[in-house]
Amino acid sequence: MALSAPVLLVGELNAEERINWLKSPAQSTTTPLQAPPPLPVPPSLPPQSFRYRLGPGDQLVTSVFKIEGYEAQVQVLGDGTINLPRLGTVEVWGLTLEEARQRITDGYRQFLRRPLVYLDLVKPRPVRVTVTGQVLRPGVFTLPVDSQGSVDSSGDPTAVGSDGGGWPSMVEVIQKAGGISATGDLGHLELLRPSPIPGGPTQSYVFDYLTVLKNGGFAPNPLIYDGDSIRVRKSTSPINVDLLTTAASNFAPAAINVQVVGEVFSPGVVQVGSNAPLSSAILASGGVTRRGSVKRVDLIRVDRQGRSMVKQLRYDPHAVLSSANNPPLRNGDVVVVDRNTFTKVTDTMTDAMLPFEPIVDAVSVYRLLGLPAPTSVGR
Repeated sequence: MALSAPVLLVGELNAEERINWLKSPAQSTTTPLQAPPPLPVPPSLPPQSFRYRLGPGDQLVTSVFKIEGYEAQVQVLGDGTINLPRLGTVEVWGLTLEEARQRITDGYRQFLRRPLVYLDLVKPRPVRVTVTGQVLRPGVFTLPVDSQGSVDSSGDPTAVGSDGGGWPSMVEVIQKAGGISATGDLGHLELLRPSPIPGGPTQSYVFDYLTVLKNGGFAPNPLIYDGDSIRVRKSTSPINVDLLTTAASNFAPAAINVQVVGEVFSPGVVQVGSNAPLSSAILASGGVTRRGSVKRVDLIRVDRQGRSMVKQLRYDPHAVLSSANNPPLRNGDVVVVDRNTFTKVTDTMTDAMLPFEPIVDAVSVYRLLGLPAPTSVGR
């Protein structure tokens, strides 16, 4: 006989128990759904709606609708002011065009009834940006901007904006600085932007291009404005994959200059790719001659503090990049291929015989001709 679970009839409960039973939540045997994992937070980016702010060097045109005598073409002076008809000096440094137009309108309201002011930017001031850290040519760069808002390349095909791309971007400015050096960290590029509020804190934005280049994804390329600063930090422990990824990108210089001297077939300055190993420079100079030694190659490098470093290496064309004997080169490195032991011995003997070379040669000639040697020579 099958057993059935006891059933509780609501009618068997009193009024108070019936109310409590109705209020109690039903027991669910289903497993509650788990909340999905939070989405990754995108990196902080400069606001795309960044408003251009006026500064010294901007050229403006202003007028008042249907009122003559108020037309003026002015330039923002070094103190951030402009001079307008009847209004005099107006401070516009740090204001957007709309804010400056509103300030001029408020000034004209003193003696005009509902003035309609027009204010246009006819020529922006040059973009001055500072690039520091691990780039080939750190410093302050001034990029003239034409009336269309694109950087004036002045006939230089390598200048920023020479392709007609408009306002300069962070990648273009880094290229203008020579590109990221071999020790630069492409995973930590920092953009510093002055606060739009006078005296406000500097805004900082960090970009990781290395992860984007290795794994794919969105690579932001913010526009650069006057007063911005770009800082490229030094990589602490780069690996081969990171070095090759950086060298293959447009952040790195297309080529670096390395001087190879000593026992090679074509000594002199050679151009190799960015982050190229030591073996590439030696092979580009023709390779090691028979007089050269593969056991002794000196790498001379001068750091930014002016200190020279000499590192003795063993030349191995098959060594792995970043290995002890095949380090990545930097722009301006000097590679010296030493002589082998046999060459050093023969060169020493040749140098020792140089004072006696005229005597030995004269005696040898007379003997070959079967003539008696001169007395002066015989002595």
